[in-house]
Amino acid sequence: MSLLVSMNEFLPQAKAGKYAVGQFNMNNLEFAQAITEAATELKSPIIFGVSEGALKYMGIEYTVALAEASAKKSGLPIALHLDHGSSFEVAMKCIRAGFSSVMFDGSHYSFEENIRLTKEIVKVAHAMGVSVEGELGTIGGTEDDISHDEASAQLAKPEEALRFYEETKVDALAIAVGTAHGVYKGEVKIHNDIIEKVAAAIPVSIVLHGGSGVPDELIAQAIAAGASKINVNTENQVAGTAAIREVLAKDSKVYDPRKYLTPARNAMIDVVKSKIQLFGSAGKA
Repeated sequence: MSLLVSMNEFLPQAKAGKYAVGQFNMNNLEFAQAITEAATELKSPIIFGVSEGALKYMGIEYTVALAEASAKKSGLPIALHLDHGSSFEVAMKCIRAGFSSVMFDGSHYSFEENIRLTKEIVKVAHAMGVSVEGELGTIGGTEDDISHDEASAQLAKPEEALRFYEETKVDALAIAVGTAHGVYKGEVKIHNDIIEKVAAAIPVSIVLHGGSGVPDELIAQAIAAGASKINVNTENQVAGTAAIREVLAKDSKVYDPRKYLTPARNAMIDVVKSKIQLFGSAGKA
């Protein structure tokens, strides 16, 4: 029996309580440890996000084992979530391997096709007790080396979001509201009016992708508007890598990975703790 839980164990409470639970992407052991340590200290539920690129890098068995070890060690409600799954096949592979949640990103298909494909995944996932996140509109920036121009990213339409939810019955819905993946090039503008309309219209959590690098006050406003799941990855990557660069720049004789991965892990713990406090999920586990 896996210790991992679906997002339905904590997202409904977050939506009702006007706070958000963070999805922190896991890219290796240090990420898993840092995210879990920060969440344990602050008693917060967490979501490990795993992109298809990270899945290829770590291997599905290691990925599930790391997440299960984190859940076992911490006793926290942890969901292991496929981030931006591109197909029915990938989603099924993850569910079979032990993921407790999957995202199907059909935003590059037509609206009707996105509904059709998402529905198929929801049907199987729900039968297995696995939660599903859908996506509407396109989110700017770069995700696993796939780029979308921020200006041309399609904003979600509230009336389409309502229909999408009613037809698919997803457990969470990522809507394009102006955030972007990766590092921001211009000023961030989040369309909180869209979040408010959609959050009021549907009973499940609204997801904000591209939470890295968005000013804290904008995140707080998005949560107040109704976002209850927020994804963070780039900020951890940047902080971890900066710590490694610092160690290696100081001493060219360092070769033991533990000497530079420990500071990297500590830097990521700080990032995750600050996000958990900002999202309001501390003490909710």
